[in-house]
Amino acid sequence: DWYETGLHIFFGAYPNVQNLFGELGINDRLQWKEHSMIFAMPNKPGEFSRFDFPEKLPAPVNGIWAILRNNEMLTWPEKIKFAIGLLPAMLGGQSYVEAQDNLTVQEWMRSRGVPDRVTTEVFIAMSKALNFINPDELSMQCTLIALNRFLQEKHGSKMAFLDGNPPERLCEPIVEHIQSLGGEVRFNSRIQKIELNNDGTVKRFLLNDGNVIEGDAYVFATPVDILKLLLPNDWKAIPYFKKLEKLVGVPVINVHIWFDRKLKNTYDHLLFSRSPLLSVYADMSVTCKEYYNPNQSMLELVFAPAE
Repeated sequence: DWYETGLHIFFGAYPNVQNLFGELGINDRLQWKEHSMIFAMPNKPGEFSRFDFPEKLPAPVNGIWAILRNNEMLTWPEKIKFAIGLLPAMLGGQSYVEAQDNLTVQEWMRSRGVPDRVTTEVFIAMSKALNFINPDELSMQCTLIALNRFLQEKHGSKMAFLDGNPPERLCEPIVEHIQSLGGEVRFNSRIQKIELNNDGTVKRFLLNDGNVIEGDAYVFATPVDILKLLLPNDWKAIPYFKKLEKLVGVPVINVHIWFDRKLKNTYDHLLFSRSPLLSVYADMSVTCKEYYNPNQSMLELVFAPAE
């Protein structure tokens, strides 16, 4: 059995990811689901509420239609107040979106006169799906960027699952592509130290196996908490890097549960829990080709923030 680090979902609004899959020739490994968002009903165990985006309608009409047709989560007065609250974001463009970075989702909603129930019913789930934190912590800029993409692109909020385990179905083709162009991929070779030249530029990377990497240019990608540990002392006083002090990683736990029978009320889709702790979940025996099993379920659940 494979154990994954998280539920890997690919949205239609991810153009760079689409380009990557196309360049690797593995577009067929994306299992696109029907264009819907499905939310659990905490007060009605086993029941779900759907936002269905009609294929025949263009954006943003399909999104508006999906919201208007759902009467289980929001009342009509709440929908109207929410729509009015969103008008500045829809009309103000990117400059307006960027100016909201100092407000949390909850603060922005209240400042726009949007009822708290809209935040509770919809944006707890959305905040966790975007950044694993709750609406009282997440910047509204992040949420508005996603909303604008979903509203402007017909298939922006459409979701796909990978058809199998990520190491073989996605990472392996990436490695093969790099190697085919003369590149090298090293495993179990973590960076232990960034060594600098006298002028503060990167001299080389010291790896945990004792080897060193020297190059003309360096690209460093790592979680923020690890970057803080590896950051050279000479860089910590630089204003650009001092901004890292405000960034904090969010702990996330991904849980797999294998059942000896088939669960009822499961969907071939991602499910939003609307819980303060559980973010999203899915029955992978239904949603993923490699894990498909007609007689048993494998539930994958993402808990965040896992504090």
